[in-house]
Amino acid sequence: MNRSKEGRLTKIELVILMLIVIGISVATALSFTTKEKKETKRVDTSATVVKNGKQLKSQATSPVSFERMQKNREVAVPDSRMDVKSLWTIFIKGFLGGFAAFLLPCVYPLLPLTVGFFSKKAANRAKSIFQSLFYGFSIILIYVVCGLLITLLFGPAALNDLATSGIFNLFFFFLLLVFGISFLGAFEIMLPSSFANRLDKESDKGGLLGIFFMASTLVVISFSCTGPTIGLVLVDAVTKGERLAPIVVMLGFSMAIAIPFTLFAMFPSALKRLPKSGSWLNSVKIFLAFLEIGFSLKYLSNVDLAYHWNWFDREVMLSLWIALTFLFGLYLLGKIKFSHDSEVSYLSIPRTFFAVFTFAFLIYLIPGLWGAPLKSVSAMLPPLSTQDFDLSSNPSHVVDQRNDQAAIKKYEALFRRLPKVKGIEEWYDYKQAMDAAKKLNKPLFIDFTGWNCVNCRQMEQNVFPDPQVLKMLQNDFVVLQLVIDDKTELPVEEQKISAITGKKIKTLGQKNLEMEIADFNSNAQPYYVIADLDGKALIPPQGSTTDIKAFLKYLKTGKNAF
Repeated sequence: MNRSKEGRLTKIELVILMLIVIGISVATALSFTTKEKKETKRVDTSATVVKNGKQLKSQATSPVSFERMQKNREVAVPDSRMDVKSLWTIFIKGFLGGFAAFLLPCVYPLLPLTVGFFSKKAANRAKSIFQSLFYGFSIILIYVVCGLLITLLFGPAALNDLATSGIFNLFFFFLLLVFGISFLGAFEIMLPSSFANRLDKESDKGGLLGIFFMASTLVVISFSCTGPTIGLVLVDAVTKGERLAPIVVMLGFSMAIAIPFTLFAMFPSALKRLPKSGSWLNSVKIFLAFLEIGFSLKYLSNVDLAYHWNWFDREVMLSLWIALTFLFGLYLLGKIKFSHDSEVSYLSIPRTFFAVFTFAFLIYLIPGLWGAPLKSVSAMLPPLSTQDFDLSSNPSHVVDQRNDQAAIKKYEALFRRLPKVKGIEEWYDYKQAMDAAKKLNKPLFIDFTGWNCVNCRQMEQNVFPDPQVLKMLQNDFVVLQLVIDDKTELPVEEQKISAITGKKIKTLGQKNLEMEIADFNSNAQPYYVIADLDGKALIPPQGSTTDIKAFLKYLKTGKNAF
């Protein structure tokens, strides 16, 4: 009796301990965000706000050094609900990635083994349910702790800098490419077998500790499949700049794997209804291989754009995507096969539908070679302005914002590959744009953007081309695009020592980023500021939004304030 009570106490203590670890993981990441928000609020912005028709200049407070701001960069957005939405998106991507990993050849076949383990271990129904829940909870704990370690290892600054770092983007390209090739069967990425054997030995111990080691063994043994899948969703998540991204994506990923194992351990009879392991599992693996290889090209494109290599144009990436899609379509039809594949003697109904969708996507991509916008995937592609052959390049009516035909726009040649919205005459230098605004007596619309900014591409493809929005940007504003991640070195005479940090600002992107943080207390992209002729914000700035009506209201409010 005493042993039973002691055993229950041990179980409760272990559960509480695991809850504490998960709580610490989330709390640690949240502390980064909270600390940065407090520090960001102290930045001297001297922003101008309109209230009851009058301009009120905010009182400057004790500024934080620009160097410290860059180390603790806040991805500021006007509405905190956008952060929540972004985290939910990351969670869903992680969950889908975990579900895909569950259907892979080195995870799915472990399901019957796990069910057999718990069927023999449980003495009664109540204990079986408790042990199954603890097993699933252990899987989640292991992945969430991994997410916490990634956050602690890289730190908040590094996570936010990944999206614009050429080195990291190249690393991500090669990482996903290697993962994709491994999924095709060239080799397997395995953790040391001695590690797996040690965990397997520990899982033979009784009690909850043995179950925890059983969960650890599952994670290690399945790493050859889950590792590349985690890489796919984790790389996408951390480059969003969200502090909680690694933990949130790991939470979603682990839940997608843990839930099936937990449910089938609780209800082992349901296992009979699942399809048997077979060649279809390898087909899922091949699909993820093509997906990872195609996705890796996005990161190669990021480096090409930021460093102006000018060789990885839109049609190059589209051609590679079309080739990959065609090869995968042939694979589904059984015309080509890879190692570990079985002969396709006939097409099953699901395989037939997947083949139809694959070739339909292929047909959808082909017109993009001649300039079709391809809005559904445009955010992943290099800008349309990088395309050499564009049949849709008939210029719309543009209001000349230069007011001087002889004027030469600074950086125009440099940013010819920057995404263009037809009909809008953009400037790229603050002084020239302000001179044009004063000549035309129009407010300045500042677009803080980036080569690698996915949300920027979505705004440029889906919001700016709206007839009403386009008309206002054409006629009522002088548009200035400032790229914060451009790596072009400034001329020596334009390089300067930051008055805040004492460090030299060498690149054009650094110059634009300093302006965004120092003047508008943000480093978000996209970030839209409607400024008066003194460069002060007329109304609170606007971040990314898919609500065209809301963005149109923002433009009208800024125009009226001017």
